[in-house]
Amino acid sequence: MQLIQRRQAMALLGGAAAAPLFAGPARAASTTVVGALRFTSHAPNFIAFERGYYDAEGLHVEFKFFQAAQPMAVAIASGDADFAVTAISGGLISLAEKGATKVIGGALSEEPGIDGQMFLASDAAYQAGVTAPGKLGGRSFGVTQSGSSFHYVGAQMARAEGIAPVFRPLQKVGTLIGALKSGQIDSWAIVPHIAKPLAASGAVHIIGNVSDYLPDFQVTTVFTSARNAAQERQKSQAFLRAYARGAADYNAALVDRTADPEETEAVTRLIHKYVYADQPYEKAKPSIVNGSMRINPEARLNKSSVMDQLNWYKSEGMVKDSITFETLVDPSYVEIV
Repeated sequence: MQLIQRRQAMALLGGAAAAPLFAGPARAASTTVVGALRFTSHAPNFIAFERGYYDAEGLHVEFKFFQAAQPMAVAIASGDADFAVTAISGGLISLAEKGATKVIGGALSEEPGIDGQMFLASDAAYQAGVTAPGKLGGRSFGVTQSGSSFHYVGAQMARAEGIAPVFRPLQKVGTLIGALKSGQIDSWAIVPHIAKPLAASGAVHIIGNVSDYLPDFQVTTVFTSARNAAQERQKSQAFLRAYARGAADYNAALVDRTADPEETEAVTRLIHKYVYADQPYEKAKPSIVNGSMRINPEARLNKSSVMDQLNWYKSEGMVKDSITFETLVDPSYVEIV
């Protein structure tokens, strides 16, 4: 069920208290709004919802869908959503510095041996010789917003290659897809369930892997308001437990491939209700199955990757130098690795 609007914005303050993640169920007083993107990487939320894992924790969940990371962070800060999974962005870090948001767990990760995010080139750029990321000097690289995770990924590649692409903010993933297919931008980087079908269309070419530059990249995190992290701890733990169950089902079926065929089919069909739902299942299935990346078990969080991202935002002057790991993250909820 989608939620179009919720309550008005409110001030958020919070501290932190320590308690184990896997304690007993929480009792929800009202609807819990979960921010999401229609990406395969958000499948743990969809699985947890469809299989009743949230209900088992006493959480009545509704989804609020977004098209980029930074608006989701704003929704958490304002109270329009309670929990979300998305990439670290300059906006999220700044909201954490203001005491509005907290990261409480890890989600999508790059992992050696598993297809991850891919660098893409438009057909026009590819035909002009852009056949590898290192050939993107002076070329346009699409991002949603300046300070988005797309910007971070492109900048790390550019630093490693010693080049200077031109970053083009286009606000929405859908707009980026259209611009790349039509040649309005030369390049982009995105998760495999989007990258592979685009490449199969012939209008776009895969020219490299993000993992070549960021092998242990913590791509997305689980976050909430600072108020929820501090004052609604039982509810936040309940959300993480249900999310972790959904992630375990997803990893077994589509990443580790240890689930039996019937379970894999069931998980894939469930995800299709939210991802590529406008396509027939048989057409959507290959993109879902072949585009799966690791979700961190039990929502563990990679501190080294988070710090690398935080330090880049500082170096670019996008966030304050005084912001620490603890400013952004409440480390008491999950295992920090």
